[in-house]
Amino acid sequence: MDLFSIVGWLGVLFCTLGYLLLSLKVIKAESFSFQALNIAGGLCLAITAIQTEDLPNAVANLLWMSIGLFAVTGKFRKRKADEA
Repeated sequence: MDLFSIVGWLGVLFCTLGYLLLSLKVIKAESFSFQALNIAGGLCLAITAIQTEDLPNAVANLLWMSIGLFAVTGKFRKRKADEA
């Protein structure tokens, strides 16, 4: 198994684990854990899609990752505003 296959399978694992834990109510959608799993999974899947020149899939996963980054940065901004 090559490196890109491993990265792709890690992406599947991260995204699926995040959804499973959310569905089982182990984590919440607004939790850092859920967003981190989505960011890592989206990045891994985007890397694999770019490597295989599957651009629609790459864009979809980059958007998925970006949504997670947006949620995390928004949470940090809110926390800083609350501390001020």
